[in-house]
Amino acid sequence: MSISGGINRAVDNATERGCTAFQIFTRNPRGWHAKPIDDNEADMFRTKLKSSGIDQEAVCAHMPYLPNLSGPNDEPYKKSVHTLVDEVRRCGTLGIPYLVTHLGSHLGSGPAAGIKRLVEAYETAAAVENDVTILLENTAGQKNSVGYDFEELADILSMLKPAERFAVCLDTCHAFVSGYDMRTQQTAADTMKRFDDTVGYDNLRILHLNDARGPLGSNLDRHYHIGLGQIGEEGLAEIVRTASQLDCPIILETPIDATRDDTDNIKHARAMA
Repeated sequence: MSISGGINRAVDNATERGCTAFQIFTRNPRGWHAKPIDDNEADMFRTKLKSSGIDQEAVCAHMPYLPNLSGPNDEPYKKSVHTLVDEVRRCGTLGIPYLVTHLGSHLGSGPAAGIKRLVEAYETAAAVENDVTILLENTAGQKNSVGYDFEELADILSMLKPAERFAVCLDTCHAFVSGYDMRTQQTAADTMKRFDDTVGYDNLRILHLNDARGPLGSNLDRHYHIGLGQIGEEGLAEIVRTASQLDCPIILETPIDATRDDTDNIKHARAMA
């Protein structure tokens, strides 16, 4: 949901579309600078959310795109950690319970080195004294990326302390283009079982429901309209039913174009349930 006109406007935008869950960026997602959140803005957001009927536990924020929490270069890494810490604080101010984070790229330094940096960054952010849970989002498997494999994601999660400050956001497009088939009801069920066997449904807090422009295993991080991409309707419907049974909030990160807008994708996803 857009925060144009003020962060509190995101609640209005969500209710206008009939949402029962939504995600925001608390700042410009493509920049480093963030305008401080004043008390009035935070109060307006909290008040609107409370009166909206949307469950607070179905609201999340997303980290901006520039930070790389697994990178070897000191200055960009320090800026990235600072942004993560600031976002945890901003979520706390707004009463948003979950912050979705990209795990980043080791940039050739190797998975072990990247994961070490990542764990250090997360544990620095967990020192912020609030109730915000930091969510690790599986990646699309691009070169040098960290955390696209369910087993690696589970390993990273097991390293993080305190454990109660961390959980997972599963992105369907990312999983598919990194090699997890979900084009049929059976393959989707198999993929979700593999997720449960490794990461665990008990660690799943948010589902990003996105179809994919790229084919299976392509590592192409391009989201598409629900049911119209390479994953398709049958598999995504199985994912939606699983998330519904788990009472897991579903967030759409789909495009807006001549084919469909947000409202159409929401209706289509809801019908799948």
